[in-house]
Amino acid sequence: MEEEQKANVRAVDRALDILLCFTDATDLGLSEIASRLSLHKSTVHRLLATLENKGFLIRDVQTEKYRLGFRVWELSANLSQNDDPATLLLPEMERLRDLVEETISLYVRDGNERIRVQAVQSKQPIRRVAPIGARMPLAVGASSKVLVAYAEPFILQEVISDPNWPDYVNKESFIEQLDQIRKQGFATSVEERELGTAAVAVPIFNRNGQLVASIAASGPSNRLTPEKMSQYAPYIMEAAYRMGKMMK
Repeated sequence: MEEEQKANVRAVDRALDILLCFTDATDLGLSEIASRLSLHKSTVHRLLATLENKGFLIRDVQTEKYRLGFRVWELSANLSQNDDPATLLLPEMERLRDLVEETISLYVRDGNERIRVQAVQSKQPIRRVAPIGARMPLAVGASSKVLVAYAEPFILQEVISDPNWPDYVNKESFIEQLDQIRKQGFATSVEERELGTAAVAVPIFNRNGQLVASIAASGPSNRLTPEKMSQYAPYIMEAAYRMGKMMK
């Protein structure tokens, strides 16, 4: 029994060591991690599979390399760290909120879902309240469409092949919307997820030109009209550009 407990503690210790490898690297392969930790590849592979299954790591199917998963973002929602991207972008989000006077949310993709990793609530008496850590499907919503429109082509196939795809969303229409989003640089949605709400979202690209998140303004649909969303889109795009310059 004592030996079994020691083995369990050792496995946890090694799993944490794997996560700590990503403190100075964006993505790492199996061999690189095994070399850093001086462990057998078979041992590292088992631990990586567990961490991936729990959402702490994401494996790129093309490069076979791993990067931190969005469970880390969900945990960090309860932290306040100066180097946390959600905290790093907060001042820019607050400025955008004050400019458009609507709730501002920051989303990242995790599989076939998106996660709200940061939010700044509108100061208006009637507003949309956006809880941090909420998960939403990628089939509906302005930010969902942005995260799919600017992702690698294989992501779109994964999303539309999801068995949980909602019956009320036409796949052909969804794909056509993605083309329009790429042309105009932003996406809008009106009552796609919630009655009485609307949103306008744009992509955030990091300094290397990689899609890292989407930023959205949302509010009551009777106030955030299609005309207002088109008016606000350039402001959100400017803010997204500044945010991207802050991210690696």
